[in-house]
Amino acid sequence: MSLNNVIDLRSDTMTVPTPAMREAMAAAEVGDDVFGEDPTVNTLQEMAAERMGMEAGLFVSSGTMGNLVAMLTHCRRGDEIIMGRQSHTFAHERGGYAAVGGIHSCQIDNQPDGTLALDDIAAAMRSEDDHHPTTRLINLENTHNAMGGVALTPTYTRQVVEFAHARGIRVHIDGARIFNAAVALGVEVRELVAGADSVTFCLSKGLSAPVGSVLCGSKAFINEARKNRKLVGGGMRQAGVLAAAGIIALEQMVERLAEDHAHARLLAESIAQTPGLQVDLTRVQTNMVYFDVSPDLPFDAAELCRRAAHHRVKMLDVGARRIRAVTHCWITREDVIEAGQAIRQIVVSG
Repeated sequence: MSLNNVIDLRSDTMTVPTPAMREAMAAAEVGDDVFGEDPTVNTLQEMAAERMGMEAGLFVSSGTMGNLVAMLTHCRRGDEIIMGRQSHTFAHERGGYAAVGGIHSCQIDNQPDGTLALDDIAAAMRSEDDHHPTTRLINLENTHNAMGGVALTPTYTRQVVEFAHARGIRVHIDGARIFNAAVALGVEVRELVAGADSVTFCLSKGLSAPVGSVLCGSKAFINEARKNRKLVGGGMRQAGVLAAAGIIALEQMVERLAEDHAHARLLAESIAQTPGLQVDLTRVQTNMVYFDVSPDLPFDAAELCRRAAHHRVKMLDVGARRIRAVTHCWITREDVIEAGQAIRQIVVSG
């Protein structure tokens, strides 16, 4: 069902905690997590690490914090990270790795499927020269937001990991929506991060927890990451109240992501049949639909979003003629059908 009588497709960050989450939060056993004594946080961290096939986990307040802590832990000041030019870490995280960590980045183009071409990675690597920063880390994103929510395959990720490790370089995965990728590809999530040195995933967004992400890696890595979490103000106290919702998210909200993907496909097909709107259906693999407003129409993306809001449909304009719509657990099939009809009505009426 839609929330507050609005079909809010701006982002899956619009989810709210489920009744089961609220009940678990109210009943959560808590302690001081900075002392490592919050039993609910500890349970969540262990559960997350097990799901990722890694040794340890660290509860953080957001995906942005998880990515930042990972980079501060992997890199020294002056080191360089290779990342996609369209990556969330580069484009939408305030340049934290540079501002806080003094870490340099080299951005290369993402391919339409969200990957970074191995040849481009190789060309971006620094030689052993006193003039150059040291290439320390490769940053991948799965699913890849800006490229349409596409899922990176286990085969591709293994190729990058093998390439990087053979050259003494580490790999971090921004897996904010990596469970979406796992469900879309029909694989265990641990297959998508096998061999990587670290991964961050969000408990919010499609999994519907109100707050939080988990950074996973080796025990040694997480021990260092805890210090960097404290550095950026992320040492929470009785955080089990929040972690309890994360446990429910992992237990109850993963498999149902397939519904969101089906709803996104339904919406994309409706948009594709609307004159003046263009959508690449090959990129509609998970819960995101990006589409373009033709220059032939008498309004741009912002205006289409404004008009849609009058039909109780909210979407996000992400460019002069580009719009993003994201499905999630509070968007039903009926909502999607209504949204598609509203969009068509606006376009046809001009």
